[in-house]
Amino acid sequence: MNVIDSIVTQAASIAAVRKDIHAHPELCFEEVRTADVVAQKLTEWGIPIHRGLGKTGVVGIVKGRDGGASGRAIGLRADMDALPMQEFNTFAHASKHQGKMHACGHDGHVAMLLAAAQHFAKHRNFDGTVYLIFQPAEEGGGGARVMIEDGLFEQFPMQAVYGMHNWPGMPVGTFAVSPGPVMASTSEFKIVIRGKGGHAALPHTGIDPVPIACQMVQTFQTIISRNKKPVDAGVISVTMINAGEATNVVPDSVELQGTVRTFTVEVLELIEKRMRQIAEHTCAAHDATCEFAFVRNYPPTVNSPAEAEFARKVMTEIVGAEHVLPQEPTMGAEDFAYMLQAKPGAYCFIANGDGAHREMGHGGGPCMLHNPSYDFNDDLIPLGATYWVKLAEQWLAQPTATA
Repeated sequence: MNVIDSIVTQAASIAAVRKDIHAHPELCFEEVRTADVVAQKLTEWGIPIHRGLGKTGVVGIVKGRDGGASGRAIGLRADMDALPMQEFNTFAHASKHQGKMHACGHDGHVAMLLAAAQHFAKHRNFDGTVYLIFQPAEEGGGGARVMIEDGLFEQFPMQAVYGMHNWPGMPVGTFAVSPGPVMASTSEFKIVIRGKGGHAALPHTGIDPVPIACQMVQTFQTIISRNKKPVDAGVISVTMINAGEATNVVPDSVELQGTVRTFTVEVLELIEKRMRQIAEHTCAAHDATCEFAFVRNYPPTVNSPAEAEFARKVMTEIVGAEHVLPQEPTMGAEDFAYMLQAKPGAYCFIANGDGAHREMGHGGGPCMLHNPSYDFNDDLIPLGATYWVKLAEQWLAQPTATA
């Protein structure tokens, strides 16, 4: 691997910062301490900062040799928030806060971008500007959207923006990037079916919402198998069914909740429309009524072709073409999608390894994201930071900005 020597030299100190952040996880829009750590480090290295976008966001501004006179600028983004879950690990840097954990590696994302920032501050081997975006509230809070609404791209004009996420199970030294959709949209639905309760031994005297709900859940899957094109990806998962309080009572209502995932807005619109029709008409057929609520959260994460290809070339120089894989799309969601709706860019995966770096008390092998035994692999810090540095330097060195 062709990593930058000075970043390797400083990797241990950056890893210590990462472990400190891991031990003090903060949930979405509560990342005050984490933002303080980031701001302190950037200021220590002489990088001007701006705070407050997205409540707790931090933006570092690194001007190149020309003082930014070229007008070209690139944004590099790392998310900062943790998850509302209990950590199982017992190592020294395990979470000190009950019910909060860095189980998705955002502590490591911050560390990789900080390592790149430290290098930028010392070398500045580029013309133009690098914006270091430390974003809050990726885990359900839509922090990227809030930063944009607060004026991120107006206050810090950039022609492209890039993001990166660690990916367990792939061997360290591997990247993955592809053009097009790489992560799905996420939406939530809540359906309340209202019938007429009564005695379970006399079902004919009421309107039982339970079989209506069962029919509805089954019929939703025909949207996936019979309404959308087979080549278009889509998921409808009913994950919660709540009804009844006694075995001999037909309930008045049933509540269904769940999630929908798609790679395109067109498929999302089809699914929402058909779910509403099925819910309303199924209820009407049984003399019941329903309340249908559908909330669209994150849009699909779609990489720009030119920017994804540029990222692939940079990765290839660092780890070799055989270690730069096609990015298999996942039905997980990511609010970096909002930034890619506003600017060209690409969102890539960096391999977190096979799990050898972590405790084995909860089973060997790679520990997947959002798992209480997860830990970020600090071996990624020099590699991820090298990617950020070379990406920014080479992107800014282009004769004209990528549009």
